[in-house]
Amino acid sequence: MQHKKTTSLLLCALFTALVAMGAFIRIPTPLVPLTLQLWCTTMAGMLLGPKLGAISVLVYVLLGLIGVPVFTMGGGIGYIFQPTFGYLIGFIAGTWLTGLIVCKKEQPDVKCLLLAAFAGMFAVYIAGTAYCYLISRFVLGTGTAFWPLFVSCFILPFPGDAVLCVVSALLGKRLIPQIRSYLP
Repeated sequence: MQHKKTTSLLLCALFTALVAMGAFIRIPTPLVPLTLQLWCTTMAGMLLGPKLGAISVLVYVLLGLIGVPVFTMGGGIGYIFQPTFGYLIGFIAGTWLTGLIVCKKEQPDVKCLLLAAFAGMFAVYIAGTAYCYLISRFVLGTGTAFWPLFVSCFILPFPGDAVLCVVSALLGKRLIPQIRSYLP
């Protein structure tokens, strides 16, 4: 049993590092650049489950908040005033939701994995868009209207992130049986 706990800890640390690296891997697309953070957090939920997956992303966020420059624009407690900080909160929630949906089945099929990936993505989008609106409107005083914000935070990144959800589901189908044998 101690072996499985150690393996769980190592896998959490691995996904914390992958999420940090995913922030800096940008794939140019015609509308908005695509990072691999959503893919890394989705895979964390699928492979580690809701608890361990969310913990790995929470550790990433905490590392950034204490000043380790793991966020796309650095780190530090002041990052909570960045309009994009809501996406980091959303990554935790999305990872947990993805893991929760996947763990309900012993052997999830691609349909279940797609549902989990898209549910997690929408959790990220909802948290990110809402936080961006609230911070912009009430803290930064920029008075951003909701519709343009919705387009830039939700509509424009959707095509690229949808592709990442499909890739996650296909990869998750192959990896889940292998990874679950190492978890408690």
